Amino acid sequence: MEAILLEYAWVLVVLIFLEGLLAADNAVVMAVMVKHLPKVQQKKALFYGLLGAFVFRFAALFMITFLVNIWQIQALGAVYLLFIAIKSLMDKGKGADGHATKKPRKQSGFWMTVLKVELADIAFALDSMLAAVALAVTLPELGDFHIGGINGGQFTVMLIGGIVGLVLIRFAARQFVILIEKYPVLETTAFIIVGWVGVKLAVLALGHEKLAIIDTAFPHSTLWKVIFWTVLGAIVLFGYLTALATKRKKA
Repeated sequence: MEAILLEYAWVLVVLIFLEGLLAADNAVVMAVMVKHLPKVQQKKALFYGLLGAFVFRFAALFMITFLVNIWQIQALGAVYLLFIAIKSLMDKGKGADGHATKKPRKQSGFWMTVLKVELADIAFALDSMLAAVALAVTLPELGDFHIGGINGGQFTVMLIGGIVGLVLIRFAARQFVILIEKYPVLETTAFIIVGWVGVKLAVLALGHEKLAIIDTAFPHSTLWKVIFWTVLGAIVLFGYLTALATKRKKA
């Protein structure tokens, strides 16, 4: 039981960090969208944006839970996590700015700006919840109740991650931006972790009873769990030591 709780805690930490990165993106995009408005209208537009973020994220969360145990969804989740990890690492390697956004050609009125913010919220909601469910389904089931097609314990992790993401969008996103700017290696480390979790989800899909490309018992075996957590721990340790080394060089 302690091992399962530790696994849940690790995944929750990774999910919160990932939600922080996505929240930083979301906050930057919304800031660009509303900055042409007067200060009072900026606050109102961001309020509507937060309201929309709540609605769309919870809607996406409940829709995805009904599809999560389909192996095709697991496979898509694995592909998604591997894609964003590889793309982000390649962009960093090329020196590209993955957060760049295009400015609108002409300034929009208040309600048109609100509409654009809400559309951005929909995109980020789907992005965030797909990442959350991809991480959550790699966890062992905890408890006997289910919501949609997902175990209650896994759903709780997704729910906490989603709520944390909403909080970070408004109150801590800027701090994540500053942290990543100060220690760029942490972003690299985060996306390496995301990619490794994508590998775990791929193993889960390949071992699904309806696909059975690999031994269906392997994704749940002690051997695979030892391999997964050893590699994950090594990635975290590498990121931490690299960040410390970077800080010392700048000192």
